[in-house]
Amino acid sequence: MKEFLEYIELNPKIMRGKPVIKGTRLTVQYILNLLANGETIDEITKEYEGITREDILACLLYASEAIDNTTFIPLEEAI
Repeated sequence: MKEFLEYIELNPKIMRGKPVIKGTRLTVQYILNLLANGETIDEITKEYEGITREDILACLLYASEAIDNTTFIPLEEAI
């Protein structure tokens, strides 16, 4: 699965350093938003020429890894 991360690029000169699909200006965040709003992988790859299923899966893996490396501190419940 780690090989999917090779599809993602971070470059301060592209989209202000947000993670993007290599060779594009499509951010991981944008792709995740499309998926969250009901777009399918097939619909996204048809809409954006050159984007592959592997690119989309790499976005999901990138997000998963980002969350895995984040520390969460639960807020106290209001009494």
